[in-house]
Amino acid sequence: MNPNPVAPPPSEEDVANASQRSSKWDDTFRISPIIRLTLNSLYGSLVLPLPLLAYQTQAPVSPAILAIGVGIGWLALIATLSETVCVNKDGLCVSYASWVPSIWRSGWSLQWSDVVALKPRSTGQGGIVYYFVTKAGEARLLPMRMAGFARFVRYVQQSTSIDTSDVKPLAQPWMYVILLVFTGFLWLIDAWALAQVVGGI
Repeated sequence: MNPNPVAPPPSEEDVANASQRSSKWDDTFRISPIIRLTLNSLYGSLVLPLPLLAYQTQAPVSPAILAIGVGIGWLALIATLSETVCVNKDGLCVSYASWVPSIWRSGWSLQWSDVVALKPRSTGQGGIVYYFVTKAGEARLLPMRMAGFARFVRYVQQSTSIDTSDVKPLAQPWMYVILLVFTGFLWLIDAWALAQVVGGI
């Protein structure tokens, strides 16, 4: 009998379980799809008709300049909505798409061991945002528009021992659904207005 038998190769299930165990502290959060859809739709409904309307009404502002401005604004919105939050057992980092210049949106990272408190602040619209407060006295805004926000908050509580039971998303999903519905009405009005403009050309 061979005193040192060769162990059989691990099965695919064993590899998957091992991979899951090694990454159980790692997670990635992105802006909620309903938020991205709603904000992109709202922006489009508000500004896309402007260049054509400016052309038809012979506005003093060049339609080409308006079109360029609309494109730049849309890129800025997409850049903001590319926010990604990564967490693990050591800390978290906030980053944006690789093409986003740091002068517009710069990422940041934070070690859990540096966090000493989570402070609420009221917004001008009556909501509440939260800031991580570090040992050095720095404040970092807690990301609040991500999909899986409740799971992220659990990470924060487990990693910092800070009570997060009162931390809620800045806006509930149903609020964005309502906004999306009204945005659909705006698109209908845009379509009617553009049809009138095109018919008058």
